[in-house]
Amino acid sequence: MRRKFLPVLIIMGAVLFLGAQQAKAEPIPIPSIELTIGTPESPGEVVASVRLLIFLTVISLLPAFLVMMTSFIRIVVVLALLRTAIGTFQAPPGSVLIGLALFLTVFIMAPVYNQINEEALAPFLNGEISQMEAQERAAEPLREFMLRHTREKDLDLFVRMAEIEDPVPEELPLTVVIPAFMISELQTAFQMGFMLYLPFLIIDIVVASILLSMGMFMLPPVMISLPFKLLLFVLVDGWYLVVRSLVESFV
Repeated sequence: MRRKFLPVLIIMGAVLFLGAQQAKAEPIPIPSIELTIGTPESPGEVVASVRLLIFLTVISLLPAFLVMMTSFIRIVVVLALLRTAIGTFQAPPGSVLIGLALFLTVFIMAPVYNQINEEALAPFLNGEISQMEAQERAAEPLREFMLRHTREKDLDLFVRMAEIEDPVPEELPLTVVIPAFMISELQTAFQMGFMLYLPFLIIDIVVASILLSMGMFMLPPVMISLPFKLLLFVLVDGWYLVVRSLVESFV
């Protein structure tokens, strides 16, 4: 067997050696990145540097802002409450729930993103509108989406605290609409979570009552009820029902 593998090893060694020699002869070009810090020669250069710093800061916070202005809040809270209701605190993992929430958010927000791309992003990249106008056009679909899913009670709260007289919903600033939308989403998510808790709570109560009647005080009811809760969730096709309810709640 060693004699059979010996020629193969020799050929592999020769190929690797020739490849290394060729790599030395023709090095792979690696682009160089240079960062220079100097003294500005005019006030305009200082303003440009400050604008770049502000832009990078906004870009780093942009994912959090976009998450707070989309359906992500409701979805991830409902999925987290569902996992707690079932009693599997580590299954599915948090990364799986967040990934599912992100993809559901992309699916739900696709019409809004397409509208932003057609009315704001594409004209701005083509040089047809200015940056300020692009920002205003991009904010309109998001504002419309958030107002459609915001309770009047929550919106009136922030309008009153902002001291806005004669408010027009379509002209409200995002600093008022976003917190009102977030509170409404949390309220709706907790309502859906309560409805998800009820069947699993009934199973826990039934199992605990049976164990107490049998005198099994030292046996944790969660160990017995967990398989029944998983069986119930699988039999009713729980993931299908939960995801369908979440998506249809934004229609």
